[in-house]
Amino acid sequence: MDRWLVLDGGGWVGGLVALPGGSPAASRGFELAYVGAEGREQRESLVAASGVRFELVTPVRPFPSYRGQRSNSGLWWCATTGGHVGYESWLERDQLTLLDFDQAIVGIASQPFWLFWQDEGRRRSHAPDFFARRVDGTGVVVDVRPEGRVRARDAAAFAATRRACAAVGWDYRLVHEPEAVRMANVRWLAGYRHPRCRREAVVAAAPVVFAEPVALMHGAARLGDPLATLPTVFHLLWWAGCTLTLRCRCRSCRWWRRWTVEQRAGSAARGRPGAVRWSGGDGRWL
Repeated sequence: MDRWLVLDGGGWVGGLVALPGGSPAASRGFELAYVGAEGREQRESLVAASGVRFELVTPVRPFPSYRGQRSNSGLWWCATTGGHVGYESWLERDQLTLLDFDQAIVGIASQPFWLFWQDEGRRRSHAPDFFARRVDGTGVVVDVRPEGRVRARDAAAFAATRRACAAVGWDYRLVHEPEAVRMANVRWLAGYRHPRCRREAVVAAAPVVFAEPVALMHGAARLGDPLATLPTVFHLLWWAGCTLTLRCRCRSCRWWRRWTVEQRAGSAARGRPGAVRWSGGDGRWL
């Protein structure tokens, strides 16, 4: 199922409309700076900038790569947007992968803007890690930080960003390390997210083969040679064409655990795959 963001010629449909009389009290003192359409800096009040399509903007700062660098920056090919989105660490890459995997997300940008505010007479600034747009038009601002590495100064910046987002109706998430089994499943499926893994003949036959729960390998064999059909089955799992219940080996605890992905199902990187079922064209989960 393809996911596209529908916009009109004048900008985002249903964006925030500032009422006469000035900005809400909660948003006063916040300013945003971002890269405009011509590559120039645009700086506006929070309310004035809240209607900008931040899922489409250029990052406000680069993603450096140099010898001896402690973090690993790079570019992620994003199936949601069909383009590359930058990240500054493997943890950011994992959280970006989860955003890409989320069917409710239709747009993603990294380092979308600088947020400026005053804190006890000092000028403070913060660039969130990601901005995501949901299919219903609402915005999500995401910061990524290891759980044990949130210093007091960082916590203050995150709290201010949360207040700014609440003032204009955006959701705010401060995320840490993802659940290991779910991340392993999604990371595995991400290898099949590209359209090159999609064979239309397999896509057309999959609803019939997976109309009832069936073991993954058995279903792939019914579709043809598993070596040829499995990439498309995994591609459908990424795009929510099928759901999958997994039975995975937990290496650290050495016991079998039951795992069902809530939003979308993933294939186990290790362990035994369970039953697969087609979700239907209306997007409902079975």
